[in-house]
Amino acid sequence: MPEPEATGTERNTASPDTIPDSPPPTGGLSPRSVAAWVLVALIGAIGWGVLALSRGEEISAAWLLAAALGSYAIGYRFYARFISDRVLKVDKTRATPAERLDNGVDFHPTDRRVLFGHHFAAVAGAGPLVGPVLAAQMGYLPGTIWIVAGVIFAGAVQDMVTLFFSTRRDGRSLGQMARDEIGPVGGAAALIAVFAIMVILLAVLALVIVNALAHSPWGVFSIGMTIPIALFMGVYLRVLRPGRVTEVSVIGVALLLLAIVAGGWVAESSFASTFTLEKETLVVWMIVYGFIASVLPVWMLLAPRDYLSTFMKVGTIALMAVGVVLAMPTLKMPAVTDFAARGDGPVFAGSMFPFVFITIACGALSGFHSLVSSGTTPKMIQKETQVRVIGYGAMLTESFVAVMAIIAACIIEPGLFFAVNSPAGVIGTSVETASQAVTHFGFAISPEALAQAAKDVEETSLLSRTGGAPTFALGMSQIFSSVIGGAGMKAFWYHFAIMFEALFILTTVDAGTRVGRFMLQDTLGNVHKSFKDISWKPGVWLASAVVVGGWGYFLWVGVKDPLGGINQLFPLFGIANQLLAAVALAVCTTLLVKSGRLKWAWVTGVPLAWDVAVTLTASYQKIFSDDVKVGFFAQRDKYQTGIDAGKVLPPAKNMDEMHTVVTNATVDGALSALFALLIVIVLLDAARTCFKAISNPSSVRLSEVPWTESKIVAPAGLIPTAEERAELAAAGLDSGGGRAKEPVV
Repeated sequence: MPEPEATGTERNTASPDTIPDSPPPTGGLSPRSVAAWVLVALIGAIGWGVLALSRGEEISAAWLLAAALGSYAIGYRFYARFISDRVLKVDKTRATPAERLDNGVDFHPTDRRVLFGHHFAAVAGAGPLVGPVLAAQMGYLPGTIWIVAGVIFAGAVQDMVTLFFSTRRDGRSLGQMARDEIGPVGGAAALIAVFAIMVILLAVLALVIVNALAHSPWGVFSIGMTIPIALFMGVYLRVLRPGRVTEVSVIGVALLLLAIVAGGWVAESSFASTFTLEKETLVVWMIVYGFIASVLPVWMLLAPRDYLSTFMKVGTIALMAVGVVLAMPTLKMPAVTDFAARGDGPVFAGSMFPFVFITIACGALSGFHSLVSSGTTPKMIQKETQVRVIGYGAMLTESFVAVMAIIAACIIEPGLFFAVNSPAGVIGTSVETASQAVTHFGFAISPEALAQAAKDVEETSLLSRTGGAPTFALGMSQIFSSVIGGAGMKAFWYHFAIMFEALFILTTVDAGTRVGRFMLQDTLGNVHKSFKDISWKPGVWLASAVVVGGWGYFLWVGVKDPLGGINQLFPLFGIANQLLAAVALAVCTTLLVKSGRLKWAWVTGVPLAWDVAVTLTASYQKIFSDDVKVGFFAQRDKYQTGIDAGKVLPPAKNMDEMHTVVTNATVDGALSALFALLIVIVLLDAARTCFKAISNPSSVRLSEVPWTESKIVAPAGLIPTAEERAELAAAGLDSGGGRAKEPVV
């Protein structure tokens, strides 16, 4: 049976023998291109060689940059192109949901540059900034290898393939695709797991923002100003100057920089008290903002704000990379620490396998990304051919953020790193006790050095500033102050980094809320048909209220009670996110098999097998481990024994908190078991579906929508090729693309 791309008809059945191989991409490499790519490969190989062969001596962080950038370039140019052209067979003649269903609210063909910004900003939350920082406890080498290899072969592949299959299904959510393609049992398990995990992830991300912005007038003002700037940009592109992306980019960036500078002025002015907000106030504003961003037309606020923040995010990270090249800081952390073998690190407990991979999460592979790739982005993409730059390319960009985060953590003195990231129960509350504890770890640092480090960034103390964000800010301030301003600018760059991190994460919360709304509407659409129209106003308002109410409740309680709300569920963040990736990869693998691409199923099947091994091992250890630092139920038993003996154990301060710790550990253990069980159900049902598709191809039914010819002309990448420029010119269009103004010659 021929491909639907060739016939323009819907394919209802498929088999491994029905899809012919695509011809290799046209336009082979010229000798000059071959030489350039050989050079890129050599740079990457030399970087990896230096990292792997060092024997205790300090090496420049620039080698880590070389290894990562060389690998990213090769992966994007060759592996991503192979998947796009040979495995997925993207079709530029096929209309996307954004074109066919354009309603100016949720479905809206969006310039690929703006959409890249939205997608990157939506997926790049706290994970790539803090996960690699915490994983540096094991040394710089294990984390770096997984960040780079993981994104090339797993994370970016998941994002691109999920985006492709969702685009072929009118932008259906991940849970709904699981129900449609795997079956009602696995689909129901996936819907429950995906929605529950999503609420936890959004609440955790929101808590990080609240903690970062509390009592920070500079951060509150600067980030708050991005909202009216984004509204202006949305109206500018939609009404005032349609298609003028370059113009609005220049204006938006100028206004953003002004807002950042003005934030510093506000913090020093009489208006500072107005923008100095308590955590509870920030929670209310975040809930209100999340709801508004979810219901407004996507072109008005969400897409332009994410696009605007991308300039800040990518620009800052790029400047950090330049700073590394200019300052050439050395990696102070060992390549592999003793904690990697012992598994008793003070930052997080557990062995290198599986917990380095769980801790790094978003920098290499993130299940949350699949929600965006099957949420807002497939409803806005102009052409199928753009899934490579938006899905794979944006994830590579996020992975580079993770590389910069691990550099930031590893260029500071290890003694300072462990003093900042170890809890007070381990190192005490004074610089003297912290110095002694860190020395016991094998990394000496004096009390005077700890006090001076805090003074340099104008903080009263840096001890036990856990969570990763302060460490990233310390590393960033060290890099930037080495290039601009010297030691006297360290405090400025440190507080700039804290504000930058809050901006980084907020864009994930607003996009995640909209994605959650789509997911809930898809699910309710199985019960009431009206919800299948995701722009149906009552459904939009109801689903948005439920989603923000869910994560908002856990956030509010978490802010009021240090042991309650999302604080209770925080330990589930890493494993839950990776279990979500298993659902996405299982759906993608099933769809590859069902659509006749069995011989390419390894593309998502291999990372699926690895992710399942990692996450189920981690889940098993968190449930059954006897180590109280690892196992939830072991922790419960320890505190219950303390209650029975009438003792109060830290971090609890009284007997009521002892009971709370027991409850939290019990809930976390039970949820870990539930999530793992749901994922196993999804995997078993997916395996059943794949086996049935292979053994009886005629029984296969796909929910893919019929082929419709596209009238939009747009480049596949951020920069048009010569052929694409000629096509755009013939259609009377600029580089942004759009509907042809005259017949294409």
